[in-house]
Amino acid sequence: MIKALLPAMLLATADPAVGWAQENYPERDITLVLPFGPGGIADITSRVVAESLGKKLGKQIIIMNQPGAAGSVAARAALNAPADGYTLALLSNGTAISVPLFENLQFDPMRDFVPVSSLAYFDFVFVAKKGGKFSTLADVLAAAKAEPGMLNVGTINVGSSQNLAAELFKSTAGIDFTIVPYKATPDLLVALLGDELDMIVDSQTALKAALEQGQAVALASSGPERSKLLPELATAQEQGVEGFDVTSWNAIFAPTGTPPEVVEKLNAALVEVLADPAVQKRFAELGVEARSSTPQEIGDRLAADIEKWGAVIEKAGIPKQ
Repeated sequence: MIKALLPAMLLATADPAVGWAQENYPERDITLVLPFGPGGIADITSRVVAESLGKKLGKQIIIMNQPGAAGSVAARAALNAPADGYTLALLSNGTAISVPLFENLQFDPMRDFVPVSSLAYFDFVFVAKKGGKFSTLADVLAAAKAEPGMLNVGTINVGSSQNLAAELFKSTAGIDFTIVPYKATPDLLVALLGDELDMIVDSQTALKAALEQGQAVALASSGPERSKLLPELATAQEQGVEGFDVTSWNAIFAPTGTPPEVVEKLNAALVEVLADPAVQKRFAELGVEARSSTPQEIGDRLAADIEKWGAVIEKAGIPKQ
């Protein structure tokens, strides 16, 4: 009898200590691992959140930039740490694309991570040269239907969210055009202004200066409804491309095995931080929308986007990398 009771007694004595540790979380600084280098939008917005979240929790949130290998470097850095809530990871729409795109990703986001909350959402915009031959999305659609394959639409590299958005737009609209990949947004703009491209697809943030300086004109946004940041710009759906919906996002996840109470506490803190008007304003200045979620919501979004982009990659015939 004594032997039978011993495991239960040990468990009973261990549970209060574990519960106490979770109740008092965090007791030390937290590391947030990013799959991006410093200076980009994901990095800047993460640092805005980290500062406010750190004040909320009473501990510092340390940003660790670990770019490379389609997010695998950052993922492995987070997964090599204990699943105790002190090492978190930033996953994104790019993570969802990487799952079907890369042969050896070295991690499975659905298996290896549990969702905490979304941080930011942003649409892409379809942009043409100011004063050029296209001033509306209808112009582009009509030209593409009249001369299939003749228009040149620029995006950044093959397999990027922007590139796949263009692929999805082509199939959803039932038109054909040539997608031309470039290394970076500045290269896209040079090509657009030099009449080498008819239209480009990129984030509002990346194209903000060109739009404000009157070099380019926005034809449509990519989301299911108008962006709060560009309320005057009609969506592609509103302009006749039914079913087209592309919104990029990033979110905080924790390694699988992280105590649910810790995830719940982090989520509650992030909900408050992302509702802060100062944080909302700073995000808007960067061209993104600060938006929290429940863990279930962002977990479902990741799963849905893995399936969605897998279908786009397969239809476009993009080889696994």
